[in-house]
Amino acid sequence: MSIISHITLGTNDYERASAFYDAVLKPLGLARVPKPPGKPPLYAKDNQMPFLYLYKPFDGRPATWGNGTHVAFNAESREAVDEFYAEALANGGADEGAPGLRVHYGPNYYAAYVRDPDGNKLQAVCYE
Repeated sequence: MSIISHITLGTNDYERASAFYDAVLKPLGLARVPKPPGKPPLYAKDNQMPFLYLYKPFDGRPATWGNGTHVAFNAESREAVDEFYAEALANGGADEGAPGLRVHYGPNYYAAYVRDPDGNKLQAVCYE
């Protein structure tokens, strides 16, 4: 069992967020889990934890991002990192660091950073 149950990211628009995450998580092997209509989007790899939920804030205020926080996804290949990045930019995301080696983290640390349409910072990383 994973030590992490789930991650929740805030969104202000389920349709826009779903289109973005459907595209960017596919190269990483994650897919939207079927849920009844009206339920917030949920993503997983092979329907297993950890899960990624997208929710509108319960307090009714707009969703905002955390400065200094991000979610990092494991990628099985450098090509998957590249595709994650390209899909993010093609689906309303913003560049936070193009794909490439980050040798200050390790000799094989290949990563890309983006922001989703709500401003949440995401990373895909491959250690091969």
